Amino acid sequence: MAACASSMNAAKLLQFIRFIGQLKRVPRTGWVYRNVKKPESVSDHMYRMAIMAFLIEDQQLSKERCIKLALVHDMAECIVGDIAPKDNISKEEKHRREEEAMKYLTGLLSNEAGREILELWQEYENQSSNEAKYVKDLDRLEMIVQAFEYEEMEEKPGHLQEFYDSTKGKFNHPEILQLVATLNKERDFGKKKACDKDLSGEQPT
Repeated sequence: MAACASSMNAAKLLQFIRFIGQLKRVPRTGWVYRNVKKPESVSDHMYRMAIMAFLIEDQQLSKERCIKLALVHDMAECIVGDIAPKDNISKEEKHRREEEAMKYLTGLLSNEAGREILELWQEYENQSSNEAKYVKDLDRLEMIVQAFEYEEMEEKPGHLQEFYDSTKGKFNHPEILQLVATLNKERDFGKKKACDKDLSGEQPT
């Protein structure tokens, strides 16, 4: 019986691992709608967020918890996909679908691991801790960093402005605010440089 139970647990764990693997193949919908070439996956987004959380300097926050929140916050999208505002799905319905997916996913794990992951996801969704609020800032910051990179890669300065507009006034943590200010300076410089090239008639290299 013990061997049978162990085999069943291994099969469920493998199923969970394969679900998580789907995140590598789920594109971030916002970029798809804007016809970005080779848009990043949800997994790409979450990985960089986790690294950003690893680099946290605020001693009042738990770095370990921030990393875990970053790794879990979009996990449900391996089942429900990346639901964007343009999909015209209400926040309540989005939450319902994602909660249902998270309960299914965590049900594949041991009680302890499953409970921890579900509680982390709920903490982020409810913004019920300082760590969750910090990771929400990271979520927005990672998005506009990615937007800036796409603008550079496609040589279209400023064409993803809507992503910046959607985050304006929503950042709170001093570390993040400093990074946002630095990013905006770099972006403004890039737009000015491109404008100067257009005015001079210089061809891009």
